[in-house]
Formats: sequence, structure tokens, C-alpha cells
Amino acid sequence: MLVLEDGTTFHGTSFGADGETFGEMVFNTGMTGYQETLTDPSYARQIVAMTAPHIGNTGVNDTDPESRQIWVSGYVVREPARLASSWRAQRTLQAELAAQGVTGIAMAGTRALTRHLRDAGAMRAGISADTTDPEVLRARVLASPRMIGADLAREVSTPEPYVVRPPAGTPVRYRVVAVDLGIKAATPRSMAALGCEVQVLPATSTAAEIAAANPDGVFFSNGPGDPAAIGYAVDAMRGVLAAGLPVFGICLGSQVLGRALGLDTYKLRFGHRGVNQPVQDVRTGRVQITSHNHGFAVALPDGTAPGVAFDTAFGPAEITHVNLNDGVVEGLRLLAAPAFSVQYHPEAAPGPHDAGGLFREFCDLMEGAR
Repeated sequence: MLVLEDGTTFHGTSFGADGETFGEMVFNTGMTGYQETLTDPSYARQIVAMTAPHIGNTGVNDTDPESRQIWVSGYVVREPARLASSWRAQRTLQAELAAQGVTGIAMAGTRALTRHLRDAGAMRAGISADTTDPEVLRARVLASPRMIGADLAREVSTPEPYVVRPPAGTPVRYRVVAVDLGIKAATPRSMAALGCEVQVLPATSTAAEIAAANPDGVFFSNGPGDPAAIGYAVDAMRGVLAAGLPVFGICLGSQVLGRALGLDTYKLRFGHRGVNQPVQDVRTGRVQITSHNHGFAVALPDGTAPGVAFDTAFGPAEITHVNLNDGVVEGLRLLAAPAFSVQYHPEAAPGPHDAGGLFREFCDLMEGAR
């Protein structure tokens, strides 16, 4: 049984581990990449419903995970695959969910659930294979924590620093510090392929600790939770900007940059999660189809518009990208300092790859700062 906090109830069959779980109910519109979705730390404390009708067709393997574990708190699918049909498969999705203790439900109402969340917004929910009374489960849902105010970056971040080096035969051109707010494995790998030696630091690393690594540039990653709750990352961002180091942020890292520049952030009604979000660069008019996973966004500065400069403590800045579906801010840039960010994922492992050039743009920024 799946119960939303407003009392909406769905029934289905158990998928994954038996038991009970709670989290923010969201949906993902991607037709590929379910293993990357499950292991993306940005989905921590969320129950994810997949809108694609068949999930699990290609099984799971030990090559594609984006992190050390599955992070979703629950999983909702319409029809789980009965067979894993891929030469790369090492286990079935059902077995993987069960082994990692992830409770899920297979049900016919995923379309109705998605439409309801689009109308009413993301909300808390619970999945139970134990409770038969919806009101009992709803009471537990209402007692579960909300996403607003949640500091989850420190929960999913690496406990210890580690280094990702370029492939054999590729010379090191730049030394990058990546602040892990919930980083995906594909991110440092993408930078390493361009000759970056990436030192990944915990989310709570200070500006002094970042500077001590003597980097050519600093990267702030994606991650889960409310950007307003991670003041430590905002303070680190301000320190890095004050030092004049080149900065690139994605997703939560973009929201951290926004807050460091004095902008507000807010919770979206149902968020952007999928691989088909159209984003326009307002400077060139070019549109990219992009991968997204975020429930919060940066607010437009008062009295300004995308492409119009506004003042910050670090000099003039501008909104560089917007989402064509709803006008949400998708990119920021300082005009007199080497710092920029985007709300989407240029490293998207299952695709699309329209935005992959942004890592090269970061390398160009570091080169120009030398």
C-alpha cells in the first residue's frame, strides 16, 4: 500500500524488500537510467515513482552505480520486468532492492499518481507491506520529516577525501577540488577524462581546507535536501569566491552559488526529475535537452530578468539559463570573476549529452585564470 500525506491511497504488490518506508513522493520521467537514478545521492529520503511503464529490463550491474549504495527511500513502478535481458546484467533489480533493504511497490496507478503530484505538488508518503489500514500508515507519514529544512548533504557525502585521476596516458592539466554535496561517480570521471586530477572533499569542508589543496578550480556538486539548510557550504562558497578561485557548480551546487551571491532559494511544486528538460542559454538562444533532479531552485533577483546584470558582493552577475517549461532559473555567472553554475547535469551517464561541453568550459575557465 502507498499512502500520500493528503490521504490518497494506492494498492499494489510488493517490489523489493518487505517492510515500511517513508519519504518525499516524487516522480522521474526518464525512460532509461533507472540504476543511475536509484544510486544518485540527490534522491536521499525520497520515494521515486518511475513514469516509464517497464522497469528492470536490463537488470543491474556493478559498473553503472553513481555511488556506493541505493539512496532512494522507496521505489514505485508500474510493471517490474520478470527477466533481466542484458549481457551486462549481474543481478535482477528485484534482488538488488531486496538486498539493500529498499521497499517498493508495483502498481497500475503510476500515471494517476504522477498527475496527482503535478496538481497537488510533491508531498510526504509511505509504502508499507505490513500495515493494511491507510489511516494508520497516513498517521506515520504525517509524523515523518519534511524536505524543507532538511540538511541531507552531510549524510550522503563521502566521510573521507579521495582522488580521481585521469586515465592512464592522460597528463594532469588541472587540479580540481570537488566539494561532495552528493556527488555522482560520473562527475569526477568526466573531469578526469579532460585531464583534471579531482580531489573529492566532504560536504562540510571549509574554504580554508579547500584552499589548502592548492586547486586550480573548485567544483560544488549536486546533492539532496534544502539549500537553505546547508549554510556551511554557502560559507565555503563565499570563501572560495573571495579567494578568486575558478568555480563551477551544478544542481545543489548552483543553488549554493545563488545563496552565496545573496539570492533566495525556494521549493518547487513538484520539481524537475528526468532526462528531457529543455533549457535555453539566454545569451545565445541555444536550447539544450538536459537531465534534471532537483526540488529546489534559485529565485530571480528582485526587479531583474534573465540576461540582465545584477549586483552582488562579488561583483555583477547574471542569470544565464532558464527552463523553457516553467521559467525556472537554470544557470548563473559572475561577470567579473571566474564562477558559473547550472541547475542541470552535464555528466548525465544515461544521457542526454547536450550539456557535456560545460566541463570543458570549466577547464577553459581554469586555464584563463592561470
